[in-house]
Amino acid sequence: MSIVSPTLSDYDGNVKEKKAIADAEKKDSRRSSIALKAGNLMKSAIYLGKEHIEIQEVPIPHCTGQDVVIRNLYSSICGTDVAVYMHGPETGHKVTIGGEFGHETVSVISEVGANVTGFHVGDRVYPYPRYAKNDTRRAGTLGGFSEYIHIPEARLNHSLYLVPDEISDRLACLIEPFTVGCRAARRSAPKSGEKAMVFGAGTIGIAAAVALKYFGVDKVMICDLSDFRLDIVSRLGFAVCNTQKEDWAKKAQDYFGTAPSLSGSTADIDIMIDAAGAQTILELFMKAGKIESRFVSVAVNNALRQVDLLHMTYSQKSIIGSGGYMPEDVRDVMDIMKSGKWNLESIITHEYSICELEEAIKTASDTTRALNVVIKF
Repeated sequence: MSIVSPTLSDYDGNVKEKKAIADAEKKDSRRSSIALKAGNLMKSAIYLGKEHIEIQEVPIPHCTGQDVVIRNLYSSICGTDVAVYMHGPETGHKVTIGGEFGHETVSVISEVGANVTGFHVGDRVYPYPRYAKNDTRRAGTLGGFSEYIHIPEARLNHSLYLVPDEISDRLACLIEPFTVGCRAARRSAPKSGEKAMVFGAGTIGIAAAVALKYFGVDKVMICDLSDFRLDIVSRLGFAVCNTQKEDWAKKAQDYFGTAPSLSGSTADIDIMIDAAGAQTILELFMKAGKIESRFVSVAVNNALRQVDLLHMTYSQKSIIGSGGYMPEDVRDVMDIMKSGKWNLESIITHEYSICELEEAIKTASDTTRALNVVIKF
């Protein structure tokens, strides 16, 4: 396992030049070493229930005429992976006991079926979880924690997207969670010059904040309870607030200015995005959201909630749901990552091998010392 400490030195020109050379060498290495492993066996993480994962040796999948096989390079650990590990089935994605899981990954094509067009061995690809297995029920159990994945009836810009050379392998495994955050930002109908607050400094919350800026929002503040995560967020250029330690109303009004609400003067925030899932966040929007403000829920939260519809009517507020992503989000996220405007790789704080997956998931669950945790194959 390695711990990556984010620093501002990543912006140094010499570092960028060295990184570009290293990335080019990696690309050449990928293209010259795609052969399947000796013995035709791969490591695959099999989910066996609460706090129980087994790394098994299973056969490497092979192609039929319309299929491809991809070899994973990096996979990121999602909050839903943490949930099903810590709390058991039915608490995150629908992960089957006895099955593989993981869905945030970047891969390289290792085998191409005879009838497949648009792909070549050595191409670096992002497997789009909704369609990669030709079964939307497998979106959360793609096989990101296995060394290889079989992609049936592979189609370009449908089940697989080519990853631009400007995006590193490590950053590319964050495409999937960034599309979730990008979708949440898009669902808020952002307008140029507006102001927004994001609750939750995890990967999806950060992705939403970045996408809001990409869409033209003027000011964005990110709120969380973890100083460790907020420090990383501040290095990306965002205003931050620890709502457990700071006076939220004062800090928000100082940063955004004031605007009217049904209950009086409040912070001038057009958009609030909940990427944390705490019950108090919706309550805060109902109490302190300005007239005509919008609230987007992207956090996984299955609790039933009561909403004062009369208040919503007179305040002309909106509550909007956002789940998953669409192809347009993939395109926007790749453009964001290619731009290099934000040091997005800095949110990766830990890196493990597939054999250390359980330790990696436990680390990912600790918001006081970890942000994004990845598996390197």
